[in-house]
Amino acid sequence: MLKIQRSVDADNVRFVLSGSLERQHLAELQRLIDEDAPHNVVTLDLEEIRLVDREAVGFLARCEAAGIRLENCSAYVRESIARQEDGPVNPPRTRRR
Repeated sequence: MLKIQRSVDADNVRFVLSGSLERQHLAELQRLIDEDAPHNVVTLDLEEIRLVDREAVGFLARCEAAGIRLENCSAYVRESIARQEDGPVNPPRTRRR
């Protein structure tokens, strides 16, 4: 289950996320972000997130790359995002013939 609390302060919109961030929540979260992003700075507060799946990690990496702030991000989520951005550790080699 994911709980989303929205608050606004001047031109800053903060979404406090609680619980588990999983694939089935991403479309709704993206919709909420899209409503506010054109006119506001958007922050995702992840302090109360306890679990993220692989798709959610990719989503968070894309959000951060698009300028959305991630705050109170746990070490394991931050490490997962870093791995997502770096790509595969050992990319497959191609053989030359």
